[in-house]
Amino acid sequence: MSARLRILLLSAVAGAAWVTASCSSPEPAKSVDNRAAEAPTRAAPPPAGAPKPEPAKPDPARPAEPRRRPAAPKPEPAPVSPEPAPAAPDPELVTLHVESDVPDAQVFVDRTFVGKTPLTTTEVKAGLHRINVAAPGFEGVARDVTLSPGTNDVTIRLREVRLNVSMDVVHKHRIGSCKGRLVATPQGLRYETTDKDDAFRAGLMDLEAFEIDYLDKNLKVKPKGGKQFNFTDPDGKADNLFVFHRDVEKARERLRKGDTPATQ
Repeated sequence: MSARLRILLLSAVAGAAWVTASCSSPEPAKSVDNRAAEAPTRAAPPPAGAPKPEPAKPDPARPAEPRRRPAAPKPEPAPVSPEPAPAAPDPELVTLHVESDVPDAQVFVDRTFVGKTPLTTTEVKAGLHRINVAAPGFEGVARDVTLSPGTNDVTIRLREVRLNVSMDVVHKHRIGSCKGRLVATPQGLRYETTDKDDAFRAGLMDLEAFEIDYLDKNLKVKPKGGKQFNFTDPDGKADNLFVFHRDVEKARERLRKGDTPATQ
């Protein structure tokens, strides 16, 4: 190969290498002034001597926006007062439980109404009290009770026939008279006297005659199978005879209805 041809080949190879290197190398990044790009555009100041722009006038056709009132401050929460401690129970108070054989009977303690049966109350103090129980159609019952600390149970039987009346009387004989005493209980009527021939005892339902003559001031009594007695008041009054007859007759009427006699 000639020298000239060799030089041409070397020149061609060198040129190709240069072209390859130029294409693969990246161009250096151009520096950009970011501060200039990010800086806001400031409006140019008005020229000296130029009139100031007037503020925009409100449009009469457009309603004015309501002014917002400042929010009211929230009220502070009221202070919470501590709950009072429960009062200690009165050691003198007791529990009283009253029952009766007639429902809804009224109960009075020392003349104060406390409720109806069956009743439980804790408003009564320990000690001696009078308990009255009453119901329509029945005689009231009064009982003295000593209440002690704790629970006290009292049972009142209004359906029981209670009777305990007595009075001094004079028995008029056909000839003369004698003195004695009439006593009536649910178990019967008796005449107590020193004259054994006149004394008697009879059940309340075993009386053939039991009548009062208010004008004559006389109480007529005749036991079944016995003789008739005519009693007067020692003072010559009719009132005591009338009251005695009334109380005994009430008891007899209740016994007729089926109420049981109370135990004396």
